[in-house]
Amino acid sequence: MSDEDITLTAGDAEATVRPGHGGRIGGLRVGGLELLRQGDRFGCFPMVPWCGRIREGRFRDGATVHQMPLNSPPHAIHGTARDGAWRTARASADEAVLTYDLVDPWPYPGRVTQVVALTEDALTLSMSVETYDSSFPAQIGWHPWFRRNLGGQDARLAFEPAWQEERGEDHLPTGHRIDPRPGPWDDCFGMPGGVDVTLTWPGQLELKVTSPEEWVVVYDEQEAAVCVEPQTGPPDGLNTHPRQVTPLEPLEATTTWAWRRA
Repeated sequence: MSDEDITLTAGDAEATVRPGHGGRIGGLRVGGLELLRQGDRFGCFPMVPWCGRIREGRFRDGATVHQMPLNSPPHAIHGTARDGAWRTARASADEAVLTYDLVDPWPYPGRVTQVVALTEDALTLSMSVETYDSSFPAQIGWHPWFRRNLGGQDARLAFEPAWQEERGEDHLPTGHRIDPRPGPWDDCFGMPGGVDVTLTWPGQLELKVTSPEEWVVVYDEQEAAVCVEPQTGPPDGLNTHPRQVTPLEPLEATTTWAWRRA
């Protein structure tokens, strides 16, 4: 099938899926309110086969060191799939299934599948990385840019992490866990019971971002948007918390955004 944009609908919710633009969610409208920042770089893009930054773009797999392009010097950031064209495997009124084959500069063959499912009160994103060849380390995550303001008061952010990854001057975790500090943040947090973050636009909408994963990056240093990014490991996780994809065991993750009107 083609990589043309797909529109999903359920009740008064509408999601735009953009396979040809990195497999991202280009828009999510609830009752006519657009929740995602618009633009080719924004919406919500999948982070795969890694999340956040890799230190100096290098990661080790056994005795082999691989170098990724430094697209956020001096680091590599957010994987390769957001820059590629995904393909639509199938689509219905309220669900789309996209695939992306890992290619250079990623050194291992593999296939990523993303399922986007819309209901009247939630959007669920699921992703898997599979290989039929060599095993390799990988990560899965999502990077939504939620609009800070929907025409009323600014969004309020609420969550109760167990810890915060101490961030070094290079924006990467130092390896030390600290008590959560006040924002603004561009930081990774641990939530061992699963990611559970609530965004509230007072008088308009409450949005709960959940995931069985225990890692979430919160980025709210930008005036226009607030990012809540569930992921399978912390930044630089290919080096510090590698998750192996094997022919027998794919890497899988999911996140749900559930909303409630005020």
